Amino acid sequence: MISKLDPKRRLLFFSTFQQLDNTFLNDPNRDSYFEIYWVKNEKPLHFIDKDKMKVEGDWMYLVPSFRNYQFQQSNREGVLLAFNKDLLSYEAKEFSLNVFNLFSRHGDFSTLFIDKENSDSLNTIFNLIKEEYTHHSANLLLIRTLLKAFLLKLMASAQQQLISPDYNERRIYHFLLLLENHFTTERSVNFYADKLSISAKRLNQILKPRIGKTINQLIQERLLIEAKHLLFIGKENIKEISFTLGFQDSSYFSRFFKKMTGMSPEKFRKETKNKTAFDFSSTPKPIT
Repeated sequence: MISKLDPKRRLLFFSTFQQLDNTFLNDPNRDSYFEIYWVKNEKPLHFIDKDKMKVEGDWMYLVPSFRNYQFQQSNREGVLLAFNKDLLSYEAKEFSLNVFNLFSRHGDFSTLFIDKENSDSLNTIFNLIKEEYTHHSANLLLIRTLLKAFLLKLMASAQQQLISPDYNERRIYHFLLLLENHFTTERSVNFYADKLSISAKRLNQILKPRIGKTINQLIQERLLIEAKHLLFIGKENIKEISFTLGFQDSSYFSRFFKKMTGMSPEKFRKETKNKTAFDFSSTPKPIT
């Protein structure tokens, strides 16, 4: 396992699955990281493209910041690369939005099949990042450049259409940042529109064609993702989770959760109690 702190914060974290322990998983600042679980020679039993269901190879589980999932690393070969979102702070806003889209393509986290050719290329870049970061005189600019190359390679593997640097794309990026910072306290569509100095109608017109959802839908989706996460990790009771998410009372939260999922928070917690988000050793019922 390799972890390194710069004078102010840890920017990257590397670990094999065999060495992965609670040092990073229980880090109070883990919310600030994008996490890439690179699993070698695995056959997922659940996702996406039927033609690939029987293909054994490399898969990546891409977890965006503010999603702290448990990971079942037993009897699995692979590595974790986690990078602090601050590493993207000097990138163009459209690139940061591309990263957000890459990690959030399938909801709570994304999955990506990596063929051998791309796996070899990504492994070369990964080793360069690791080598530079562990060097006593690490070059931060070079690390950022290599990380960007790694992420762009993932986007190409995902056949992700890159976002152009136009004004509306920057507005989307600003909205997503606002949502991440305020979703537990601000439900008003007008709050986000006012912060961007445009009307709510215009913001919806920008969001819908590019993201496929309205402001209200994105706010509710973000609340639901956080609610599932808090119920899954099981550290707070329903009343405490309601308060954490800014609901007036637990009954209001329960109604919201049941409307969105078709089940009560208690039932969701019970059904997921013994599950791990990335444990696919038996036929799973994916957490959606």
